[in-house]
Amino acid sequence: MTFGRSHILSLADFTPDQYNIVLQTAASLSDVLSRPTKKAKKLPTLQGKVVTNLFFEPSTRTRSSFELAAKRLSADTLNFSPGSSSLSKGETILDTAKTYLAMGTDLMVIRHKEAGVPSAIAAELDRINANVGVVNAGDGQHEHPSQALLDLFTLCTLLDPEDPRLELLQGKKIAIVGDILHSRVARSNLWSLTATGTEVHLAAPPTLLPQIFSQYLQASSDWERPGKLFLHSSLEPALDNADFVMTLRLQTERMTQHLLPSAREYHQQFGITRDRLQRCQPHVKVLHPGPVNRGVEIDSDLMDDPQFSLISQQVSSGVAVRMALLYLMGST
Repeated sequence: MTFGRSHILSLADFTPDQYNIVLQTAASLSDVLSRPTKKAKKLPTLQGKVVTNLFFEPSTRTRSSFELAAKRLSADTLNFSPGSSSLSKGETILDTAKTYLAMGTDLMVIRHKEAGVPSAIAAELDRINANVGVVNAGDGQHEHPSQALLDLFTLCTLLDPEDPRLELLQGKKIAIVGDILHSRVARSNLWSLTATGTEVHLAAPPTLLPQIFSQYLQASSDWERPGKLFLHSSLEPALDNADFVMTLRLQTERMTQHLLPSAREYHQQFGITRDRLQRCQPHVKVLHPGPVNRGVEIDSDLMDDPQFSLISQQVSSGVAVRMALLYLMGST
């Protein structure tokens, strides 16, 4: 199997083989990260390559994870900060990207508050035959591919640490709960999880469940995908017999309208608690892409309980998966 992708902008067109290549590569690299000495944790794979992190909006986990992943592969890294950049002087985003291209960039990791910016930069780089790969690290209300891939890796390695693969999730039920409207994580997970044969149940207040997902639901019977999608405006049917629950942050900074009465009322109706997890399978596990509003999306003690929570494993998985993406794109 070959990866065969020069850019990672969306998971909508990922093939099962490409998912499995990422999972298997991440598993191998995870073994490297678990070695006891710091020296052993570094691979020479991307030595001499330059990875540029173009983060036009704030990020802690994703940016740090990509930077560490690049360094673990021995790449040089350049980090863009919009506050001190020439954007404030009128420079365009494309000109900024071309500036880093002129510095010898081989891979660009791009995050922006507007949907489509990573795709536009990738298209321009292809137009000028720059031979530079672009990874979408989150764009507006579009997608966040690497987060969904690390979620997939977290789930599959839980089920088979030695051989993570798509088929392990076939027939499982996964509930995704929270601010679906503003979540690029939910959009990417929709593609990755339905590729596994999973039942994906989205649950949110009606104001946070966008119409586009209803259209996905109507078309789901015609998908060439083994998984199924279900929408719920209440929490209980999504949790019933669920194997995994992924709760999403309320992105109040993106809410330009009054979409919720209060965080307290949201928690009363959609917050994940121990009592509510009793509706799920006994082995249920909980995920959250972070950052977490403790006591809003999930009870604070629950997110720290290793019996239920996979949140710390998601962070660890993020480095291995992002190493895999940079490795697969940069070593060709």
